[in-house]
Amino acid sequence: MKFPSFINRLLSRTPTGDNSQTPAAPNQGSHSSHIEWLKSRSMLLKYEPLIQSLAGKSIQWQYAFGNSRPEDALKLSSVWFAAYPDSLMGCQGAKVLEILGTPQLHQTLSEIGIQAIHTGPMKRSGSITGTEYGSSIDGNFDRIEQLVDPSYGDQSQYQEMVSTARQHGIAIIGDLVPGHTGKGPDFRLAEQNVPGFTGLFTMIEIDPKDWPVLPPIPPGEDSVNLSQSLVQTLKQRGYGVIGPLDAEVFARPEIKESSWSVTDIVRGVDGQDRRWAYLHIFKEGQPSLNWSDPSFAAHRLLTADLLHSLQVLGTRGLRLDATMFLGIESRPDPEKGWLAGHPLSTQVTNMLGMMIRKFGGFSFQELNVDLDKVKESLSSGPEFNYDFTTRPAYLYALVVGDGGPLRLMLRQMLEYEIQPIRMVHGLQNHDELMLETTHLNINGGQEFDYEGTQERGDRLFEQIHQTVIRKTTGDHAPYNQVFAMSPGICSTLPGLIAATLDIPDLSQITPEQIEQIKRIHLLAAAYNALQAGVFVLSGWDLVGALPIPMESVKELVADNDSRWINRGGYDLMGIVESEDRSIQGLPKARSLYGSLPDQLQNRDSFAFLLKSLLSLRDSLGIAQSELVAVPSVTSEGVVILVNKLPRAEGKTQAWQISALNFAKSPIKQKLEYSDLNGVAKALWSNIQGAISESLSYHNESLTLELSPLEARLIVVS
Repeated sequence: MKFPSFINRLLSRTPTGDNSQTPAAPNQGSHSSHIEWLKSRSMLLKYEPLIQSLAGKSIQWQYAFGNSRPEDALKLSSVWFAAYPDSLMGCQGAKVLEILGTPQLHQTLSEIGIQAIHTGPMKRSGSITGTEYGSSIDGNFDRIEQLVDPSYGDQSQYQEMVSTARQHGIAIIGDLVPGHTGKGPDFRLAEQNVPGFTGLFTMIEIDPKDWPVLPPIPPGEDSVNLSQSLVQTLKQRGYGVIGPLDAEVFARPEIKESSWSVTDIVRGVDGQDRRWAYLHIFKEGQPSLNWSDPSFAAHRLLTADLLHSLQVLGTRGLRLDATMFLGIESRPDPEKGWLAGHPLSTQVTNMLGMMIRKFGGFSFQELNVDLDKVKESLSSGPEFNYDFTTRPAYLYALVVGDGGPLRLMLRQMLEYEIQPIRMVHGLQNHDELMLETTHLNINGGQEFDYEGTQERGDRLFEQIHQTVIRKTTGDHAPYNQVFAMSPGICSTLPGLIAATLDIPDLSQITPEQIEQIKRIHLLAAAYNALQAGVFVLSGWDLVGALPIPMESVKELVADNDSRWINRGGYDLMGIVESEDRSIQGLPKARSLYGSLPDQLQNRDSFAFLLKSLLSLRDSLGIAQSELVAVPSVTSEGVVILVNKLPRAEGKTQAWQISALNFAKSPIKQKLEYSDLNGVAKALWSNIQGAISESLSYHNESLTLELSPLEARLIVVS
């Protein structure tokens, strides 16, 4: 890939992952040389050379950036493959980037209809102790250096992947982590009170006279989590430690009692010993950035990171991780500290979204909030947000066979004037199958018009996740696990579906049951793909991966984070059948569907049927359509979406109907919608694939006949 000359000059003088370009590890006895070694790896210190390379250059003014531009991003790519690097399989000795960069893989993905690869975070993550690197504690979401993780490959291999993808019409999408880092060079420099670094993190120096109230550091650790009572004690002693918070994320007894931890005694560059209390919204090894510090250090670090991704690595888009936790503020007792919904989160996210657009990219965010906040974020912020609004409801429909909650949430989106075109509609990603309907929870006291009755939001919130958890976990489905930190299930989508089919033992699945799983899996794909916006699916979806046993990843799940069971290794291209682990060491998951090349030779396979769906999605322009109605139905298992398709100049209006039957029985449903007129044809079914079937349409009433667990794409034109 060819880069501008000023970027090439920048690369020649800044560290890129080749250790020969940075100082060698210092002698442990030399404090000053160790500081210089850490500085050579600091993400914050990469800011200045990047900015100098772009200052005064015309590239700053080539792209509009003030408002979100989802239509431009969708023209580039509206179907994404989410690759989790640690799960990719390859030949022994291969690097992840060698697998992701193979022309055969890109050709195959392009043939299916995939237009972008979201790689997941691939920059070096984890921690540093002295000069020793520690591995990531959160799937590379604890970034510590601005270079490609050497275990995945190097920068040139990343750029080669970008170039190969572009040749096949595929864009590469990377990640930003604006909330925190790992305990890397920048955090170690802050601990040692190096000027310019303490303002980067939300950390407070504790006076030695108060050290006696602090808990001892456990053996082998460098910090210890504080109880809520100790947080309150420090607050009362005037430290400004904010807590307890109105949202304690992933709190777990004896693991994370609060969002504050305290360091061991650290000798500073001035010779003074200090202990610091530091905030970590997530895990103890993920110190939170301080977005309201007057040094603007967090702004500079993230700006350098996004410029490195866009201008050096060549990514076209960036995912913004957990953008709802970027602002924190104290409140008078007895009120809890302000984290949930703090306006600073929106302002920071908007700034990052604009900066990404200014340099030719687009972004999407992980923002799990109510629809008021979602709408607020979509004007000047990222182009897209994960569809957390309807995801729990469609999973409920899959498991229970009742589309009521899904119809409700879709109508709520229409009421708030939020179109699906602003959403990333996903099947499976690296996280749990999320069941947290946040809009209903936050509006728990509100009465919602639900299936002809009035139901409180908090009751519906509980009903959705408790029902799904009860039906898909426990003794009857021991392969699935409840997520310990929020409502959700740790499993793959085929694993969830297996539980709905009352399969107690995944090793005993019959060929007939595999066909049933595939059918329901394609029903889920159709719901997501037949909406405007982005459709994204994972490698686990493409091969039909099952969850891996808990005992196979017992060290990774020791902190009760069971998401590792849905991250088993997968082999997309069928080239490493003899291997039993991914390149990064995760156990291989059982694949129900087989490799992509084999599937594409089989017209009844998951990938082939998906390919036919995505082809119609593209030709009809569904990604740019508008949701206009979610009609009432007489069968509780049915969900119908009416979309207005984009109209070419001189053409009459066409309508796209998604007809979904989540019930295990056939239904006959009349659709009455006055604006529909013309010829109605069914073009695709999750059972048959591409079809051409005329439908009965009389007096503004369309008769729909759906088999059990069937999805149909219908066009009226």
